[in-house]
Amino acid sequence: QVQLVESGGGLVQAGESLRLACEASGRTFSTSATGWFRQAPGKEREFVAFISWSGDTTYYADSVKGRFTISRDNAKKTVFLQMNRLKPEDTGDYYCAVGGYYSSSKYFPNYWGQGTQVTVSS
Repeated sequence: QVQLVESGGGLVQAGESLRLACEASGRTFSTSATGWFRQAPGKEREFVAFISWSGDTTYYADSVKGRFTISRDNAKKTVFLQMNRLKPEDTGDYYCAVGGYYSSSKYFPNYWGQGTQVTVSS
């Protein structure tokens, strides 16, 4: 079983930055893919970013390419999401996810965190 705890959310103005972190418990994190999803108010959850277990492969949603960067520290069992040049449309609950696989431009994780809220004001 894997437990995930996100942190780093908050309220910022458009153009500013935030760095989300997700710390995992369990022994399999270092050999598991991880990623981030988000859910805006009134909308379905959507994929944001993916990183392979080694960190060699990353994928991003088109809406965040060039602004967001996913990274991981396997020794600390933590995955990060650096979010720059934030926009009001980036507002939502951000969820960390671990395990599973990436296929056909979609990520199918096994475990989910509880989420951290990000609000970007205009």
